[in-house]
Amino acid sequence: MQAQEIRKMSAEEIQSELLEAQRQLFALRRDHATGRLEDTNRIKAVKSDIARLKTILRERQLGVGLVEGSEAE
Repeated sequence: MQAQEIRKMSAEEIQSELLEAQRQLFALRRDHATGRLEDTNRIKAVKSDIARLKTILRERQLGVGLVEGSEAE
């Protein structure tokens, strides 16, 4: 999930995505512990998504964000 996609979501949508990602991470860790997980790289990807979601939520709490027209390309 890209940061630009997340920024288009409402806070409630981000919260629900965050909850779902945390559930997914729990399931991946369980599968890894029991030896059923084939793609261990998926754990890293989900952890990155969680961090991205939390970062954008925190930016909104602090009122930090990109000013229109100053987006880096």
